[in-house]
Amino acid sequence: MTAAAENALTANPANTAPWPNKGVMDIAAYVPGKESAPGVAKVHKLSSNETPLGASPKVSDALANVLSHLEVYPDGAATKLREAIAEIHGLNPANILCGNGSDELLGLLCQTYLSAGDEGIFTEHGFLVYKIQIMAAGATPVVVSETDLTADVDAILAAVTERTRIVFLANPNNPTGTYLPAEAVRRLHAGLPPHVILVLDAAYAEYVRRNDYESGIELVSGNRNVVMTRTFSKIYGLAGLRIGWMYAPAAIVDAVNRVRGPFNVNAAAIAAGAAAVRDRAHIDRALAHNHEWLVKVTEAIEGLGLTVTPSVGNFVLIHFPETPGKQAEQADAYLTARGYILRRVTGYGFPNALRMTIGSAEANQGVIDALKQFLR
Repeated sequence: MTAAAENALTANPANTAPWPNKGVMDIAAYVPGKESAPGVAKVHKLSSNETPLGASPKVSDALANVLSHLEVYPDGAATKLREAIAEIHGLNPANILCGNGSDELLGLLCQTYLSAGDEGIFTEHGFLVYKIQIMAAGATPVVVSETDLTADVDAILAAVTERTRIVFLANPNNPTGTYLPAEAVRRLHAGLPPHVILVLDAAYAEYVRRNDYESGIELVSGNRNVVMTRTFSKIYGLAGLRIGWMYAPAAIVDAVNRVRGPFNVNAAAIAAGAAAVRDRAHIDRALAHNHEWLVKVTEAIEGLGLTVTPSVGNFVLIHFPETPGKQAEQADAYLTARGYILRRVTGYGFPNALRMTIGSAEANQGVIDALKQFLR
């Protein structure tokens, strides 16, 4: 041990073991939805917003070619995946950056543009990863109240200070399923200083059937401070491969590229993603199934006397009464014992609600029937 190290240890006895950066231990680790129901023969997992249709059949063929060459590093630029995304969405591949899920890209944006003393804004029921990544970058998270469980443009703009560097907006939002129309998003952007990045997290964009909705592509194309992030974990059924992508101005792509790992997207993910995004027929089947059952599930559960937040995604937020024994905690236990796993959303500010993914016809009807018995 050097003399300097010995002096530091003497001056601060706490230096007896490694310690994380300031603020890291204040982060509440993300807790995913549960996956199992011990003792239950058949389980329907409706806790993670996964598609019941699975991945495109074309993915299997794409993966077969990769599996025979696992000794080879993947293309660090994920060229084939970026080109496939660009082809389908009519974008310039140079403005696309792929990642190990959109979560990684959210983290890279924070790592690139936030530091101690900066602030990042998100809404009170927004994705928990925003707060985690803001804090991990050493910055201060700023939580803004919503109106009717929907992001409030005026409240967000009122929270902007000279320290604000990033505003995160999940549109549609998870777990509420609500969204902001394109006009409101444009008004939000117009009210931000030019150096503040508006990150539009459009993980559920493919599911939205509203004429007044835009995922963010148009806003990114015409501005220097807007980023849109997307995922392959939902409608494309590739959650297990962890693929996300962002569409951003060239300067932001260049900056984030300098920070990301050189092979952050694996070869299987690149091949599978390129195949999945081009299979329009499979996507259409997933959309049709979701639209049919989103309506059926909402109407059926409301018919039981429960409140459902109107959703444009592939999930619904179910609110339970304050009646003892009929609250979300008891409902969750009742459903789990019968093999139906929903998502507790206490961490999102909903201690008396459950989020239900739109699953298979069997799973959806099973939850409806089980809730009917539970509420009797």
